Amino acid sequence: MTTAVYPGSFDPVTSGHLDIIERAAHLFDKVIVAVAPNTQKNPLFTTQERLSLLRKVCESFSNVSVDCFSGLLVNYALAHGARAIVKGLRAVSDFEFELQMAQMNRRLAPEVHTVFMMTTTEHSYLSSSIVKEIAALGGSVKGLVPGVVEDFLIKKLQTEIALGERE
Repeated sequence: MTTAVYPGSFDPVTSGHLDIIERAAHLFDKVIVAVAPNTQKNPLFTTQERLSLLRKVCESFSNVSVDCFSGLLVNYALAHGARAIVKGLRAVSDFEFELQMAQMNRRLAPEVHTVFMMTTTEHSYLSSSIVKEIAALGGSVKGLVPGVVEDFLIKKLQTEIALGERE
């Protein structure tokens, strides 16, 4: 059985992420979508909210599970029997960073391979940051994120705005 880990911050999970998850689910026997609490980013959603949303959008995939991790990705992969790390690429700039990470991961754990998946053209411009900015400015994110994520994102931003007005 071949297990792969698809890591990311997923703040929030987008239609582009979901496309990569679906395609990885067809390539591997088991896919673990692993939420990384990235300390370099300022997340809108808590780790628990991201896990919950991912579980909802992945429930139709029988071979996909959702988890979170901290520490080195290769250590997490090895601990869960994964021999592949799936990384989605949108542009050349993504590749430059991800290549460095893949090479370092390979040095740390040669038995774990990185598999790059190019995003579909319709998702090549899509990022969680762009989705949050559009939603925060009142634009429609319909189709950019799964419906359950769209609803939760709007409610979360309304709560954030209401809290900001009270301070």
